[in-house]
Amino acid sequence: MRLTTKGRYAVTALLDLSLYQSGKKFISISQIASRQTMPVSYLEQLFRNLRRAGIVESARGPGGGYRLSRPSTEINVSEVVASVEDKMDATQCGGATDCNSGKRCLTHDLWTELNEQVDSFLLNKSLQDVIKNKRTSLSRKQEGLIVTG
Repeated sequence: MRLTTKGRYAVTALLDLSLYQSGKKFISISQIASRQTMPVSYLEQLFRNLRRAGIVESARGPGGGYRLSRPSTEINVSEVVASVEDKMDATQCGGATDCNSGKRCLTHDLWTELNEQVDSFLLNKSLQDVIKNKRTSLSRKQEGLIVTG
């Protein structure tokens, strides 16, 4: 199973978008690229897929860019990854059960179960969940830095 740069960048870019868009405001790809140190041209490709999948909306011209099409609580990480990645699959055969010279290999069911666990995990994580976890993590780190007399 591989999660490529496409999936990682798409999730990161949408987290950035959800943090920086306020109300109906659009955010430019160049702003996201700058904050997250990602190539603009790569993000443009990803955002085309994200728009086709209905995850983001776009506007052209001054003040244009992208925004989430619905609240970050309603967008799960699985749909973001699926919109830019080929199917993530830990099996050698792509789920076709012909992994060992046309027969099911000994570990096929193990890798199939792993796929199901990963899918379930990502389906149950919204963009807002990831942001909330990050904020909680940052708060804990900051609390640990406080020096008491």
